[in-house]
Amino acid sequence: MLTGPIPIPPDLKLAPVKFGTRRRLRRVWRSRKALKGITQWMIDWGAPMAVGAVLLYIYAARSTSPSEVYKAFTLIDPPDVGILWGPSLIGWLLVPAIIGGVAGHVIATRISRAKSISTETLFRQRTWGQRLKPPGLIHDLRRYFHGSIAEQDFVDAWVRVAHRNDWDRAQDHWEVFVRDMVSTQQYADLDRHECLRQAQGTARLTLLVTAQVGLCIVCERRR
Repeated sequence: MLTGPIPIPPDLKLAPVKFGTRRRLRRVWRSRKALKGITQWMIDWGAPMAVGAVLLYIYAARSTSPSEVYKAFTLIDPPDVGILWGPSLIGWLLVPAIIGGVAGHVIATRISRAKSISTETLFRQRTWGQRLKPPGLIHDLRRYFHGSIAEQDFVDAWVRVAHRNDWDRAQDHWEVFVRDMVSTQQYADLDRHECLRQAQGTARLTLLVTAQVGLCIVCERRR
């Protein structure tokens, strides 16, 4: 029995009431790509390594004592039992390497940008509210369902035409496209909010062209 391509639905299906917790966490995780290099590295690698070090510390402390683990970790005393070799090696190799690498990255970045001003930041003064504002998230496409005319046109083409009313897949591929877009060099000098705003605006214009003819760039690349 031959089966052809799924026909394009005549109407856009209503947006789902909510996405599951796993999808919300996925959107938060992908949004981290709009952060600056050192901040993104701390989330990708720094936090997991810190968690691993804490778990190793707790495990070693249960076998010996917290004070012995602390002395081995800070290289005050040499490890006298096998379980203390892990904290000792972390304190001897990993911690100085991380601190030196982070400090070197920050210094090198500051030096390289000493005479470099992005055109997006010319004459702007950032308030403390802007500096302390938490990072933004990649948009949930459901907000476009009742958004502006341009947003409604985009979600109609992207969800109904390109993904045949599959909201889950449309949201997934939208996040993937924006995530990879904010990682490109052209957004490297923008702050995290401007980076995400411009990338999503460009993404809507780019994806709308192909979506109107029933094509999804992410679908095509993953075949």
